Amino acid sequence: MGRPRAFDEDEVVRAAVTLFAGRAYDSVSVDDLVSHLGVHRNSLYKVFGSKRGLYLAALQHYLSQELTAAELDLLLLAMAERAPVDAEVATLVDAALRDLDKALGGPAATATLLGERLRARATP
Repeated sequence: MGRPRAFDEDEVVRAAVTLFAGRAYDSVSVDDLVSHLGVHRNSLYKVFGSKRGLYLAALQHYLSQELTAAELDLLLLAMAERAPVDAEVATLVDAALRDLDKALGGPAATATLLGERLRARATP
């Protein structure tokens, strides 16, 4: 019988959302995850399988639990960085965009909101 898990999986996923939203997938190393999340490397791999596995868990959590008009950073980064090269991320992003379209009244409103957030990120 293995040792009991020494961390709360939900807390780790929520903390990963913040890390990935601030720095993007390719800018976050496994060492960054280990030090920022306070999880041992072996535990991270055992629970999430890989950095990508944790990223997917964080993205799914974010899209289903935390996505608000004022906090679109992880969605923007997922759209630009991962969706073009990762079909599973593209599927999640597409579903989130459709949900935003419904909530905001259509694709034009979604595009405006995302453009405004992207512009805000680029403005000092």
